[in-house]
Amino acid sequence: MRSWRRCLDLAGVRSAGLRADYTAAARYLRRREPALYGVVRLQAPAGFLPHALTGASMLGFTDDVCDNGSPADRVRQLDAWTGHVARALDTGDSHHPLLRAFVHSAGGAGLPRHWFDTYLEGTRIDLEFPGFADEAAYQHYIDTLTWPGIMLSTGLTPHLVPDDDFAASCRLVADACQRTDLLTDLTSDVAEGRFALPRTDLERHGVSCADLEQGRATPAVRELVLATADKARVTLLAAGRVVAEVPAEYRPLVRVLLGLYHHRLDVVGAMGADVVRRPVRDNPADCLRLVAEARREPLALSA
Repeated sequence: MRSWRRCLDLAGVRSAGLRADYTAAARYLRRREPALYGVVRLQAPAGFLPHALTGASMLGFTDDVCDNGSPADRVRQLDAWTGHVARALDTGDSHHPLLRAFVHSAGGAGLPRHWFDTYLEGTRIDLEFPGFADEAAYQHYIDTLTWPGIMLSTGLTPHLVPDDDFAASCRLVADACQRTDLLTDLTSDVAEGRFALPRTDLERHGVSCADLEQGRATPAVRELVLATADKARVTLLAAGRVVAEVPAEYRPLVRVLLGLYHHRLDVVGAMGADVVRRPVRDNPADCLRLVAEARREPLALSA
C-alpha cells in the first residue's frame, strides 16, 4: 500500500501541524467506516487520497454530532458544531484538527461556501425526522441535505466539465444512493420509529406502517420494495455519466463507489420483501470483485 507520507507530499500538505490534522481525520474514518476507508485508500489517486479521506471524515463526524445523545443534546451539539464550521470557513483556522484539514482541502478545490451552509442547515431535518409525506418531500431532502453532503466529499474531485454540470451529476448520485439507503436501512430505521419511504408510495402499494413494523413480507411489500429499487436503479444508471466527467486516474474510485450501490440494489432485488425482516448486508466477495474490476474500463454493472 502507498506510503501515507508520500500521499501527503503529493497532496501538497507540507506543514507538520497540517499533516497531523490529515492523519487524525484518516484515523477517524478508519475507525468509523473501515470498509469505506479501505476502498478509498486503495482506489484514490495518491495525491488526492488525503483530501478524499478528510471529506468523508467531515460527513461522518457531522452525522455523529446529530446522532448521539438526547434530542436536546443533539440540537446543542449541532449548534456548536455549526458555529465551529462557520468560524473555520471565515478565518481559515479552527481548534478542531478535522476541520483544519477539511478547510484546507475545500479551499484548494475551490468548493463554494453555499454547500457548507446548505448541508449544515439541512442536517437539522434529521434531528427530528418526520418522514416523507410524498416524493416532493423526499426530493426536498435530497436538495437540502444529501446533495450538499455529497458535494462536501465528491465536490473535492477535479472534473473535466463545468462546475454546474458536475454538481448536477452529483445530484443524481445523491438521489440514487439515498433511495438505495432507504431500502438497505429499512429495518433499522423502522426499529427507531423512522418511516423513510414516502407515505404516498406506501399508500400506492397498499402497505401500512404496521406491515413494516411487524416485518410482514407480503406481496404488496415486495412490490413496494422492488418499485423503489427500480427508481433507484434508473437514477443510478443515469448517474454513471459522472465517471466520464473526472480525470482518468480518478475513475476507478468513482466506479467502485457506484458499483457498490449497484451491488446493494442487486441484493435488495434478491431479498424482495425480506428487507423488512432483516438488514441488507454487503457481500464481501462481491465487494472485493468490485475493487478488482474498478480499474478496468468500463466496469460492467447490472442493468
